[in-house]
Amino acid sequence: MTSSKIPDPPESQPRILRPRRAAPADAVRPTRAEINLEALRRNLRVVQRHAGGAKVWAVLKADGYGHGAPAVARTLERAGADGFCVALLEEGIELREAGITAPILVMGGYYNQAHEEVLARKLVPVVCDMGQVEGFARMVKGGSVPGPVDVHLKIDTGMARLGVTLAELPAFADRLAQVPEVRVTALMTHLACADAATPDELAAQMLRFDEATAQLARRGIRPSVRHAANSAALLRNEARLDAVRPGIAMFGVAPAASDAAAASELTLVMRVRTEIVSLRSVASGTPVGYGALWRAARDSVIATIPMGYADGLSRHLTNRGHVLVRGRRAPIVGAVSMDMSMIDVTDVPGVTLRDEAVVLGAQEGPLGRELITPDELAAHSGSIAWEILTSISRRVPRFYREP
Repeated sequence: MTSSKIPDPPESQPRILRPRRAAPADAVRPTRAEINLEALRRNLRVVQRHAGGAKVWAVLKADGYGHGAPAVARTLERAGADGFCVALLEEGIELREAGITAPILVMGGYYNQAHEEVLARKLVPVVCDMGQVEGFARMVKGGSVPGPVDVHLKIDTGMARLGVTLAELPAFADRLAQVPEVRVTALMTHLACADAATPDELAAQMLRFDEATAQLARRGIRPSVRHAANSAALLRNEARLDAVRPGIAMFGVAPAASDAAAASELTLVMRVRTEIVSLRSVASGTPVGYGALWRAARDSVIATIPMGYADGLSRHLTNRGHVLVRGRRAPIVGAVSMDMSMIDVTDVPGVTLRDEAVVLGAQEGPLGRELITPDELAAHSGSIAWEILTSISRRVPRFYREP
């Protein structure tokens, strides 16, 4: 029998495939995410003020928190961001191919056999263990790249995810000192509880980070840059050090425990909108949607919008969330399905086919002005704002706006 299995590519030729994001020119549905680039620039200025002179390396992992990393990076680079952070090598490559020349830090620390690709793309690697250090050292010893290779070293101060622990650090530092092919130019850590009600755990992590810095210094390893602050720490004026790594704040969302004045300065960057494609009158008692999870308690008008959970509208919003129509809230009724959802527009006077329906963001209409935030959607769906933004799927085209 002839096998139909597609052979794996040779190990010497790694293949990186990325799904293609829907482009505005491909849009048939009225469903789209609008990205306000001026709001993005305003948020950068807010972050820069709170950074207190520290460099601002904007975190653009997960496709720029769902906003489209290449366009976001180009806007921020022109506006004065000092650099960018990504989680994956593929994300760094995407930014370089988009023409970004600023420093790009690859924080995930997973390079496998792609050490050479990291350096060829002029990306800055984060190392978390000695195996990664030795991988870069072998390249220098083999003559494929000039040395020393500059890296950032990650210290685990309480996240228990990646990084060298304080217990491992003395032995790690002794070995590192014997590897002249790799030079640690920066030291970093990841804060686990920066958005907690009190800064106690954050302070404890920073004390451990200081201890790690001192241990390395005693062994002759003195990085010139240290960085730790995420959006939450930055907006409560903690852990700013030499550089900061704001993520969600760049897109207009302030984590819990942020300084209230700073939070009020941020502007939501993404607005997700669609249009009503069907209207029908239903009698009292009529079931709506899969599983008849909602029944009309009165004679009602039900509208259908072409957006569902495959687009990022969580199924947990069933009978719980809202959509904005004509400047007024309309409840989501019945189960959110894969491609469509239904809303009750009985109390929206003048509603017609093709009326705009806003799932995330602000709408101003003849009946008023309303706003749906990522935090609201997260509260309804048992999630967090980060997941709400990054869940807007690639089949929803991003339209970039300059208001």
